[in-house]
Amino acid sequence: MSDNGYSYPSDIELRNIFASSCVEAAAARIGCSVMEMYARMKNVDLLNKFIYPFYDSLHTQSREVVTSDVLEALNTREQSLKR
Repeated sequence: MSDNGYSYPSDIELRNIFASSCVEAAAARIGCSVMEMYARMKNVDLLNKFIYPFYDSLHTQSREVVTSDVLEALNTREQSLKR
């Protein structure tokens, strides 16, 4: 428990908060809705195949770097589906 009486988030909660922020930041960067971005990420399973597995590395980077990496991974996976 923290000094202010609130419990610290669990590791799973922290990962989910981070994943949500990735969706929001990627959507804002390209100017689409959060729902559209989430649908695109879900279509290529980006959360389970990129964001969660690489959380330990990703969450140490700046928001700008993470957003760029997430969008690059998304675009790469979407392109591989088209082949």
